Amino acid sequence: MKRYRLAATLAAALLAFLPTTAQAAAYPDPLLLTGQEIIHDPTALHLKNGLYVAYSTGGIIGARLSTDLRHWDDAGNAFAEPPSWWYEYNDTADPWAPDISYRAGKYWLYYAVSSWGTNHSAIGVATSTSGMPGTWTDQGKVFTSETSDTWNAIDPAVIQTDGELWMSFGSYWTGIRMVELNPSTGKALAGATVHHLATRPDLPYAVEGPYIVKHGHYYYLFASYDACCAGVNSTYKIRVGRSPTITGPYVDSTGKPMLEGGGDLLLAGHGRYIGTGGESVFRDRGQDWLAYHYYDAEDSGTPKLGLNALGWTKDGWPSVR
Repeated sequence: MKRYRLAATLAAALLAFLPTTAQAAAYPDPLLLTGQEIIHDPTALHLKNGLYVAYSTGGIIGARLSTDLRHWDDAGNAFAEPPSWWYEYNDTADPWAPDISYRAGKYWLYYAVSSWGTNHSAIGVATSTSGMPGTWTDQGKVFTSETSDTWNAIDPAVIQTDGELWMSFGSYWTGIRMVELNPSTGKALAGATVHHLATRPDLPYAVEGPYIVKHGHYYYLFASYDACCAGVNSTYKIRVGRSPTITGPYVDSTGKPMLEGGGDLLLAGHGRYIGTGGESVFRDRGQDWLAYHYYDAEDSGTPKLGLNALGWTKDGWPSVR
């Protein structure tokens, strides 16, 4: 009987393992890139001057440029000097997780300033007519959080829809939140409701880095789950849910709410590509692209840029290619 129970237990464990293994094996590798691949929390866009730009955590918002999405060159930083107010949130004025977009005839660059392990944080915004490194003018704070709040004002991502402007954000604490912005200033409306979009059921509520896109009749919330920033020991992965309304509720393909830990697994570590996350989505010539970082297991866990084409199933769910 003991031998039978042991065999049954091993069989059950194997069955539980096989789908995960098969799914991981099916993940496509990112595009083969050359040049300056080192990056963290990338946001990318095809500029009107024909160049692709990617901004990231590191430096004073580090910048890279490309003519073809395949070869990337170091292009310095978004800013020559950090705005003075950044030092209120970080002794070294270190900005995190930028988000670039274009609307109203100019480029907008959102970013966060904070310190590890605290929600004394702020999201700021800068504008530029070209989107190029060194051309940004800082416009100050968009939204902040304090230690008395139950959310963390970092990892911003902006979406304009139906004449309204919204910003999702959040990391750990109670997960992913959203506020409405003033389209003229790009800053949070006075007294704006802080909507709750996604969280995990258990401490430390390890979900962050939201990004929302609209496809068809739905809004899709992409988010990074589990542990970032530990090189080859990182367990970051990208999950997604959708909602017919911008403020949710977002659910996965089984109907499980993202406010209850739901979310379809879109991309996880595989092979040399460990800890895939810090994602954003951009559209170029009719094609959606997923940009993210991974930790290269064949290069001492160095964070690098991952780019995959993003497709959509007949049921309207995203898939990486």
